[in-house]
Amino acid sequence: MSDRRFLQDPGRPCFVISVAAGMVHAHPRTLRIYEDEGLLAPARTPTNIRLYSENDIRRILWIRRLTQERGVNLAGVRLLFELEERLGTRILEALFDEAQARQARAAAVALQDQPGDASDSTDHRTAEVAPEGPSSDDSATSRTPEQAAPAGFPVRQPITRIVATRVTTTRSGDSND
Repeated sequence: MSDRRFLQDPGRPCFVISVAAGMVHAHPRTLRIYEDEGLLAPARTPTNIRLYSENDIRRILWIRRLTQERGVNLAGVRLLFELEERLGTRILEALFDEAQARQARAAAVALQDQPGDASDSTDHRTAEVAPEGPSSDDSATSRTPEQAAPAGFPVRQPITRIVATRVTTTRSGDSND
């Protein structure tokens, strides 16, 4: 019976908003906000009921992953989706896979480097986790604070980003349901 689900068209809208919200562990209002922001365009029935497809569900999961795990605001998510459409490639999946691989490498190195061998473990982790960083010449003055992390902490590249907060207001004539 579950095999029939995979034979269906993933673009066919079949989930009402309450079911779609339950599938992604979100409130239905959140999905309405995503639609208002132009991130989603669910299909509508003749009686104006929103219907979400499996592709819409995947898109909602990407929006939630970017906003909750990566700290991207909804305007940034919209720009990333537009960039993907223009380039015709799945850059978000590549970025996520790269980040997952980097975290797995850092976890493996952290397991290998147990306390007691702090002198060599920092340089090993720097080479393993951040290969794109500046080359180190073992002098303490040329190392960045990220490279000189204590033995028990993973080395991370500095992240510079601007995060804007979004204030939601209701427009006159809009309902709060």
